Amino acid sequence: MLGQWSARLFLTGCHTNHLAQRCRKFTVLAIESSADDTCAAVVKSSREICSNVVIKQHDLHEAYGGIHPAVAIEAHQRNMPLAVKRALAEAKVDIVKDIDGIAFTRGPGIGGCLSVGSNAAKTLAAALNKPLVGVHHMQAHALTPLLTSWPDIPKFPFLSLLISGGHTLILLAASLKSFRVLATTPDESIGRAFDKVSRMLELKWTKLGPGAALEEFCKDGGVLAPLDIPPFPRPMHGKLGFSYASLHSHAERYINKRGGVASLDDAERRSLALGFQAAAATHLEDKLLLAVNWCTQNNINVEHIVVSGGVASNAFLRERLHACLSHLQQPISLNFPPPSLCTDNAVMIGWASMHRFLARDHDHYSIDLRPKWIIEDLDY
Repeated sequence: MLGQWSARLFLTGCHTNHLAQRCRKFTVLAIESSADDTCAAVVKSSREICSNVVIKQHDLHEAYGGIHPAVAIEAHQRNMPLAVKRALAEAKVDIVKDIDGIAFTRGPGIGGCLSVGSNAAKTLAAALNKPLVGVHHMQAHALTPLLTSWPDIPKFPFLSLLISGGHTLILLAASLKSFRVLATTPDESIGRAFDKVSRMLELKWTKLGPGAALEEFCKDGGVLAPLDIPPFPRPMHGKLGFSYASLHSHAERYINKRGGVASLDDAERRSLALGFQAAAATHLEDKLLLAVNWCTQNNINVEHIVVSGGVASNAFLRERLHACLSHLQQPISLNFPPPSLCTDNAVMIGWASMHRFLARDHDHYSIDLRPKWIIEDLDY
């Protein structure tokens, strides 16, 4: 009963002093390795982030133009012991005495990469007789503001715009584990499109990768140069769905028509980058407004929109989305995690597991991975 009661407190955000004293406190060691970041963190049910370790691999993958699965797996195998050790040391906790449970990313993601984090978490949990919870990666992104926006946390139901290198989704979040997909993409994610256009323009990667390099390149350009670049399309007009392949293809056709990127001077390259980024933002705005309208038509009162995932750290997109929603007759609050918690991290995995730990709802040590896992199919 105490576990179920604690989980309900978590769900409602009820953490006043007298309730917090009665609520069971819990400390989680969390592990994330779904793509090319090796992550470990220690998070407490009191909303304290004790440590957040992220070891990136961009220098290993730049030569391949993207994530090379075999290279990523080998790097995870090298880095995971170091990440876990650092997370425990920075949190100043003892894994035997202070850690109450271990969480990991079960999916979706690159199968071999997921397996490194899964094996580490399951082995530690089994050896130390600790409870284990496997977490849905996109669920963790969606729930991050319930940790970072305290005490003004989003209230269910809310919309969640998940934008990353692997996903572009609009979800209706009804509870911690109930999500409905309102919009997705039949071709490629916004993050992948940013990465592709960045590579087409031959931009040097930043420490956050090629998409972040394109954002930085645009920041240096000021206003859009008055060059004769055809306007970008607005795909899937009037439909709840994304198509970022059409935007990157538009940029690719222009570059090819001009004879290759070597034929473009710096002003023209920057103008194309600015045009692409603006079109990407417009596409998000169009679909988000359609989703808000859908909720209104279906008598679903939405007061909050959560924007998360790696691309949510893009400052230009944040500004555009804020401006877009400011024109709505019914005010809707826009919630972004801090940029450091938009990209992949283990803090979000630890927090997304917390309600299950508090309810004593654990996974078996033999639990399978779910590299392809639709968020509507959460099965716990």
